[in-house]
Amino acid sequence: MQASTLWWIVAGVLVAAELTTGTFYLLVLALAAAVGALAAHLGLGPTAQVTLAALTGALGTSAWYAYRRRHRQESTHPQADRNLNLDIGNTVQVIQWNEQGETQVQHRGALWLARHAGNGAPQPGPHRIKSFNGNTLELEPTP
Repeated sequence: MQASTLWWIVAGVLVAAELTTGTFYLLVLALAAAVGALAAHLGLGPTAQVTLAALTGALGTSAWYAYRRRHRQESTHPQADRNLNLDIGNTVQVIQWNEQGETQVQHRGALWLARHAGNGAPQPGPHRIKSFNGNTLELEPTP
């Protein structure tokens, strides 16, 4: 079996593995294996093939890491992450608040303890679920 064929098999296996992980790093390594295969097609020796593949892999993964680091989104606290808690952003109706800024609200067919998380004194009316603190809803007035 020729060296280029082995490089192409390695590239294919890395692409298949990338499809299961979704990290993009394995795709960069597959590109590096493809560079090794092209080096083999050009007739370069095994040392040159491995060197070119290693340099491509190292530079590619470093570049991808730097790109992701520059374009990193601000992390959202898990209690306020809409992707984790689908109730965030929903509206509930507050009938009255107690002196500590707490109330009970009906949400999804159950009574929930809720706490005022907005600015100013809490007022009755519609409120939006801002986040969770344990099993307590943090509410802010709807605009």
